[in-house]
Amino acid sequence: MIGQEHATTVIGREVFDRDGDKIGTVGQVWADGAGQPAWASVRTGFFGMNESLVPLQSAALDGDRLTVPFDKGRVKDAPNVDVSHDEPLSGEEVADLYRHYGLSWDESYRDHGSAGYSGADASYQAGAGHDTSGPNTDDAMTRSEERLHVGTEREQAGKARLRKYVVTEHQQVTVPVQREEVRLEREPITDANVGRAMDGPAISEEEHEVTLHAERPVVAKEAVPVERVRLGKETVTDTETVGGEVRKERIEADLPDEGRRDLN
Repeated sequence: MIGQEHATTVIGREVFDRDGDKIGTVGQVWADGAGQPAWASVRTGFFGMNESLVPLQSAALDGDRLTVPFDKGRVKDAPNVDVSHDEPLSGEEVADLYRHYGLSWDESYRDHGSAGYSGADASYQAGAGHDTSGPNTDDAMTRSEERLHVGTEREQAGKARLRKYVVTEHQQVTVPVQREEVRLEREPITDANVGRAMDGPAISEEEHEVTLHAERPVVAKEAVPVERVRLGKETVTDTETVGGEVRKERIEADLPDEGRRDLN
């Protein structure tokens, strides 16, 4: 149970839902009429002054984590509050929150005893500006201020895809080819060839033929692997500047014989 001693320590803690998913960080805490923490606002993004409200009656602290018994979507869709206006929650706002989270006044009364809520007359005070050193402690005043808690969230930035497709292109290759051509060869009759020249009848008809050959280019194709391609990932680090509005409490004193003095 989140007690009064946790009213300020939960501010800035990371909030997780019942499934262990991070929702955001605590911005402010609202207490009931008895000073018990009742509601917390949750920052679900870097920018904007609107924060979703979540009940603390069944929340649990685990180290630096605040776990609530609801899923992330319900908290993000809950009625929100403009944190730039430090005002108590109205009875209508509280009723809307109870309906959103399916809570009843009786359950809250049993959880908080006589400090429970009494319908539209319930009174809440914003814990972010609550003076923890009230009249039950000492006469000092506590000054608080908001701090920016900046982190990162991992999200999908895009996809890379490899696709293989076929294109057809024309290639030309020069290939040497050979062919046979006929030529006439004449030789005079000599002592060396007279015997072959006189072989046969003296006068006759005769026909000789020679077969000519030529090479022609032949094209064949084969598929051969030429390279392997894969997708790889590498992490690069950039820096981005983010900002947000933060509020600070200032203290001024009205002193006798000195007038008003700013103590900051």
